[in-house]
Amino acid sequence: MEYFLQQLINGLTLGSIYGLIAIGYTMVYGIIGMINFAHGDIFMVGAFIALIAFLALVAIGLTAVPVALLIVLLVAMLLTALYGWTVERFAYRPLRGSFRLAPLISAIGMSIALQNYIQIAQGARVKPLQPLVTGNYPLIDSGAFHVQISNIQIIIIVVTVALMLGFSWVVSSTRLGRDMRACAQDLKMAALVGVDTDRTISLTFVIGAALASVAGVMFLLYYGVIDFFIGFVAGVKAFTAAVLGGIGSLPGAMLGGLLIGLIEVFWSAYFSVQYKDVAAFSVLVLVLIFMPTGILGRPEVEKV
Repeated sequence: MEYFLQQLINGLTLGSIYGLIAIGYTMVYGIIGMINFAHGDIFMVGAFIALIAFLALVAIGLTAVPVALLIVLLVAMLLTALYGWTVERFAYRPLRGSFRLAPLISAIGMSIALQNYIQIAQGARVKPLQPLVTGNYPLIDSGAFHVQISNIQIIIIVVTVALMLGFSWVVSSTRLGRDMRACAQDLKMAALVGVDTDRTISLTFVIGAALASVAGVMFLLYYGVIDFFIGFVAGVKAFTAAVLGGIGSLPGAMLGGLLIGLIEVFWSAYFSVQYKDVAAFSVLVLVLIFMPTGILGRPEVEKV
């Protein structure tokens, strides 16, 4: 039982990171009906920006961890949001009225471009970061096995919950949220009633990129190593999480992220770690067979 509880904590932590990335996928799909396959690499860029910011703060002598974390988080969100805006402005907006495959191909090209850009700028080797947030709290001590939760796991879960609640409030109670929901229902009709659709779509990409940067910072702090290829792996799993939870549903994206994290961790703990990805994608296949819209997704009704 103790081993199960420990893996449950680990799975919730990993799932929180996947959930933050998955929100970006589901936001873009909900508004323009397209999958932003460069989103995983935006997450990767956010992790590298965070690493550079940490090293810069250490170089100038700022060693207070809470202050450094806050500064790095703000810098990563700001700069990564700029990358998200760039992807929308140059890879999506010019192709918005073309056939549906064109933006998809453009996003894949942007993904490859970002990967190679970081590989050239930072090198292909893994980049380590010394542990900044240490310490843990024992929960259960049975003598044979210790169940504990670390400070970084608490930070990841708390930040994820706070961001999810805050963004849910933005979508439900602000002018921007109303514009997003209007664009999601009918993009052309939203433009006819006065919604600035270009601005709304750009801000959607910006917010999704900012959330992905938070996931990048948490990933860097949790694992301590990053490379230029982490965006592809995490992006595919986050996309799987968004589809699993119900593409277009914000709670579904977070739920799917948590489920993918739990499946991956529990499979690694009780079976073979080499097939953890196979287990996650197999569950996705089963869900799509029996629940094609995902767990919390709604079937699209097209009026003619």
